[in-house]
Amino acid sequence: MNPLIQKYLRSEYAQGKRRTIFCPGCGNGIILGYFVRAIDELKHEGRFDDSKLYIVTGIGCSGNIPVPLKYNIVRALHGRALAVATGIKLVRPDAEVIAFVGDGDLLSIGGNHFIHTIRRNVGVKVILVNNMLYGMTGGQVAPTTPMDAITHTTPYGNPEPPLDACRLAITLGATYVARWTVALSRQCIESIKELLLHRGFGLLECLSQCPVYQGRYVIGIDRSSKIMDYYLKITVLGKEPMYGDKITIGKFVDYEKPTYEEIIWSMINRVSKGGES
Repeated sequence: MNPLIQKYLRSEYAQGKRRTIFCPGCGNGIILGYFVRAIDELKHEGRFDDSKLYIVTGIGCSGNIPVPLKYNIVRALHGRALAVATGIKLVRPDAEVIAFVGDGDLLSIGGNHFIHTIRRNVGVKVILVNNMLYGMTGGQVAPTTPMDAITHTTPYGNPEPPLDACRLAITLGATYVARWTVALSRQCIESIKELLLHRGFGLLECLSQCPVYQGRYVIGIDRSSKIMDYYLKITVLGKEPMYGDKITIGKFVDYEKPTYEEIIWSMINRVSKGGES
């Protein structure tokens, strides 16, 4: 058994008494493995204190990624993961707050929270799991679904252009933005490490396979390994995000500026000392 399982997973999962809900070949389990490896490497390097780690999840399959972990985890309502994460970060500005969200959850009903969390530069780190449709609820069209794709709710093809989460984030002033596919393990792990150490809002989009619904509807491939090969064929390294027939992957933005929680707590301290009435 991998020693990281015993080290980071709750006993009922580490001992095999409970299993994750993920379908065979799902990318969510791979992302969980990458996350654990990133934390373990940072701890080994002496650069990360996981005792201050808080994890917030959205709904759907991606919301179950961190459930087996031994950390403080909050399950938020549909689309409200970043609102909850913001609250935690304001109360505990020294905490490291990570949100696991799906493309439908973050970019549809959660889109407004996504916009304002970025513009405020809240020090929340987002791992966006993008399988290009709603997976858990039956394969409905999502904001990231490619045009003309056949889904459960677009039987004649998707008439809407997909939303590029990375381009939107950069436009809004996000201070860390990257996109990789789960087929690229080392790049994903390194990006998660950078995300965890980053000061300010950060977004890592992971293109992830759903062999059940995405494979059946969007791509027409029902094998996980073949979908990962498909991602490698349609992605290209670049400095600017692009989301269409070809999808740009890489690290697009990485810089720092004052965070929302720093500004708020500076204001609180100033007022409490009588600087302003």
